[in-house]
Amino acid sequence: MTEEVREKLRLLPDSPGCYLMRSEGEIIYVGKAVNLKNRVRSYFHGQGHSPKVAAMVARVDDFDIMLCDTNLEALILECNLIKQHKPYYNILLKDDKHYPYIRIDEREPFARVELVRRMQKDGARYFGPYIGANAVREVLEVLRQTFPLRTCSRPPDPQKPRRPCVHHEIGQCLAPCAGLVTQEAYAAQVREVVAFLSGRSAPVLARLKREMGEAAAAMQYERAALLRDRIRDVEGLLERQRAISTGGGERDIVAVAQDGLDAMAQVLHVRGGRMIGGDSFALERAGDEEAGEVIASFLMQYYEDGRLLPREVVAQALPEDADALERVLGERRGGPVRLLAPSRGEKRALVQMAQKNAADALEKRNARARRSYERTQGAAAALAEAIGLDRPPRRIEGFDISNTQGTLSVASMVVFLNGMPARREYRHYRIKTVEGANDFASMEEVLGRRFRRGLAERKKCEEAGAPPPESGFGDLPDLILIDGGPEQLAFARRAMQAAGGETPMFGLAKKLEEIWLPECEQPILLDRHSPALHLIQRLRDEAHRFAITHHRALRARQTVRSRLEDVPGVGPKRRAALWKRFSSMEALRAASVEEIAQTPGMSRPAAQALYQWLRGNVRPARKRTEEG
Repeated sequence: MTEEVREKLRLLPDSPGCYLMRSEGEIIYVGKAVNLKNRVRSYFHGQGHSPKVAAMVARVDDFDIMLCDTNLEALILECNLIKQHKPYYNILLKDDKHYPYIRIDEREPFARVELVRRMQKDGARYFGPYIGANAVREVLEVLRQTFPLRTCSRPPDPQKPRRPCVHHEIGQCLAPCAGLVTQEAYAAQVREVVAFLSGRSAPVLARLKREMGEAAAAMQYERAALLRDRIRDVEGLLERQRAISTGGGERDIVAVAQDGLDAMAQVLHVRGGRMIGGDSFALERAGDEEAGEVIASFLMQYYEDGRLLPREVVAQALPEDADALERVLGERRGGPVRLLAPSRGEKRALVQMAQKNAADALEKRNARARRSYERTQGAAAALAEAIGLDRPPRRIEGFDISNTQGTLSVASMVVFLNGMPARREYRHYRIKTVEGANDFASMEEVLGRRFRRGLAERKKCEEAGAPPPESGFGDLPDLILIDGGPEQLAFARRAMQAAGGETPMFGLAKKLEEIWLPECEQPILLDRHSPALHLIQRLRDEAHRFAITHHRALRARQTVRSRLEDVPGVGPKRRAALWKRFSSMEALRAASVEEIAQTPGMSRPAAQALYQWLRGNVRPARKRTEEG
């Protein structure tokens, strides 16, 4: 602890406010306190900190404070500071998913039911969020069949009525654009939609059943059958939504599961007494904090971006300053919000259900993380151990050669970073100095070119006093895979050393998946279930795919251009334009004269001549073969 920090601790006031912990100038934690003196001093003089707090305090070399008049102000300020700085040790809600909402603006003369991905403070009514596209499609389909509101984006103009569209003809629109419905009658339909989406479905069903009975009594059997189908659709939707009955009302159920490192928050949405969905959110580095504090931080962020706040939030636990949190949420909702942490009864059962879902989501997330680690960084570590490296390779490059009977030889370089494909780092090579099908010499050329360029870029950085590049050719590999046995490996290694490089390298022979190391007489055979073997197989297969795809593209381009050289009136520029537009002879042969004429640089007579030439020069298809 520096002398400056000791002086700041001595001068801390007895006041509510926020504190910002810094490490080398960076804000790493933001907190609030009813009494800044007691709270901040406890970090530096207290004992028995959790591992997370202990790790944070070990990095702190300075702190700042911001005074507030009340604890409520401190709570709001803390939320704003966390959003602004995103400190490493704070609980951060990382959710880039935008779930769909249904939006209705009742202030419009003839309101529409719209699907939107973001909720805004624009005075409209929002319903949701709906978890998954299928759920919102079901709701919209029932609304469209039951409530014939307009779907077109063009607003109706009473002064300029238009002809009704097909939606009116099939009974799915009241046609306000044609002046066939009054604004009052249309507004009544909108109110029914709002009631239905709010969970009050009984009046809607009662109206539909009454109208069906009246239609049947009047012998309007087609209308009665239509209303019967609408009743069935509404009841079917309600049945699918009736996951659990909660005795009415609208509320969210919030609980967390923790594993000592991270936490998972679960939210269940109850609307109109029915559970309509839910979702889970990972909270990193929140696994050893009090559940009430985790939930409070989660609620401040979850409801910050305009999500639909219910009247009641039932939580697993609440912080000591739950009253302040309740007032903040009430201000955001524009009405009272009740927070409670039940200890028994029906609501406690709902909390336990949310806890069970949170624990399941956390377990699945951890299992996915373990599988991902085993396939990537864990596999790289296992590979390093198998071939004798001191540490796991960060950047692995794989090379492959592709050609057809020695023509159009190309090479590929694919890159895996920490066991994951880094496709922006992939590169193609056209073989320049080798003639014929000589994969050994081609590999030697490619490795020499790769290291000469990479070492030149690093030298430029050193001369400029800049750090080594972290991408591109200047980012030299930690390990190289050569697709082939000891001969290919020897050629590639000789080329690398001649260029001045010295990177560990190995070959993978295809027949038995043998790993060959330089100057070793016997290969290494890994277990076929080994993550290390699976990693290098993915790398090898990706290098082969990348090489052969580029080779096929070059060959197709050459085929089209060489075939078109015989066509009168089609020169180099027109051949290039035709290739760019059609890509293959098959696509060009299937095109019409008009489509050919639309190619830049092609005239109508030239297109007609080419069309006739293609019809008179059809060659039988050849069996495609690939080598390399």
